[in-house]
Amino acid sequence: MQDDKNLSKITIEDQQIVDNNQLNIFEALFPVIALILMLAFNVFVFGDDALSGSNQFVLLLGGAVAAIVGFKNGVSYKTMIDEVAENIKSTAGAILILLMVGSLAGTWLISGIIPSMIYYGLQILNPTIFLVACLIICAVISIATGSSWTTAATVGIALMGIGEALGISMGMTAGAVLSGAYFGDKMSPMSDTTNLAPAMAGTDLFTHIKYMGYTTIPTFVVSLVFFLILGFTQTSTGEADTAAMLTDIQKAFNVTPWLFIVPVLVIVLIIKKTPPLIALLAGTLLGGVFALIFQPGVVAQIAGVEVLDVKTAYKGVMKAITVETAVPTDNEVLKDLFTAGGMKKMLNTVWLILLAMVFGGVMDAIGALARISSFMLNLFDSVFGLFASTVATCIGLNITASDQYLAIVVPGKMYAKAYEDKGLAPENLSRTLEDSGTVTSVLVPWNTCGAYHSGVLGVPVVDYAFYAIFNWLSPFMTLLFAAFRIKIRQLTTK
Repeated sequence: MQDDKNLSKITIEDQQIVDNNQLNIFEALFPVIALILMLAFNVFVFGDDALSGSNQFVLLLGGAVAAIVGFKNGVSYKTMIDEVAENIKSTAGAILILLMVGSLAGTWLISGIIPSMIYYGLQILNPTIFLVACLIICAVISIATGSSWTTAATVGIALMGIGEALGISMGMTAGAVLSGAYFGDKMSPMSDTTNLAPAMAGTDLFTHIKYMGYTTIPTFVVSLVFFLILGFTQTSTGEADTAAMLTDIQKAFNVTPWLFIVPVLVIVLIIKKTPPLIALLAGTLLGGVFALIFQPGVVAQIAGVEVLDVKTAYKGVMKAITVETAVPTDNEVLKDLFTAGGMKKMLNTVWLILLAMVFGGVMDAIGALARISSFMLNLFDSVFGLFASTVATCIGLNITASDQYLAIVVPGKMYAKAYEDKGLAPENLSRTLEDSGTVTSVLVPWNTCGAYHSGVLGVPVVDYAFYAIFNWLSPFMTLLFAAFRIKIRQLTTK
């Protein structure tokens, strides 16, 4: 067993960053380059089916390449496995939430909650204003809850169904949902990343939020204009088609506004700072109860019986929670909307997250993440170069570490002194961490955020990435402000 004498460990807010004084930048980057090339070839071969398993194995191969580099530089197998274990441990909450979202979607389908949302949404929204409405609705909900994940799992799922019924590209709808959700996630004082970034940079929460508004609000306005223009390119599905869908929804479900009690209660629980896992479990169980009250016929269909009793009622609800269920309809457009995957649907995403954590854990254990960050920090000497280096490091960590929090924690601690030496106030760093670390995580398919939202919304990352304009425009906006010295606050001395 090697003694790993070249390694030093720095504990940062429950995250462990490993530095290896033997590793050079070329060795640190080699596993990243190898992973990108392997993923590109794999997607070329498998296309849209790449996430069904082959991409997951490629991430494992990427971890193997990183391990070989680690062995060459004196890192033991035990060190790498221990770091992988810590990484996987950190995703336990995310995995449980993913499974609970799958179960919630199942009970919200058979209870008629999602069909009712689609029913009323089709009457209120039309293709021209739909994408803008998605952006605004998700921004408001996300500010209120402080969570892009909760927003996607509740109103996001319903908006995806409405968009599909209106004939709008699912990638466009997902892009609008995520643009709004991440605006709220960034600007809400209840968001975990909004609290983490100023803690890492050394400023206070509300100074951070106020200063972040300078780049975030213009980016949101550009996104709003983008979706407004995009909305005018959408053609209506026609009143007859919409009327037919409304009729078929009513045939399959008992549509009533009383069903909205469940999603409202879930959102209230989140606003009251109830842990998301508990709130989603409550939403799942309430969905099951409301299914038995309002849709007993649907539950009976799922259970495969004519008349419900205690045993068959339990069977129908439990099937909706755990496996794929479909409510019969003759309407081709509604067939996909009347299908839910339960917990089983989320297993591919869980698989992806676990193997992404293997790659990220090995990269951290061999010191590659610290070496890449250090290289980026020393690459530029100017103020703009420092901002550019921060942005590149955050995005790079979202790709290599596959974790949004590491993309904030690592650069936050490593760059804080550099900003101070340049005479820059810490809110410059905290804003840049959010503008590049928080929002770009959803654009990486194997990142926990990209995998989560892709699984919840049912759209591959490559399909919505271009339309998630707020997410990819944010780092460019922060660099634009840095280049022209707009709202770049200097340190003040008494």
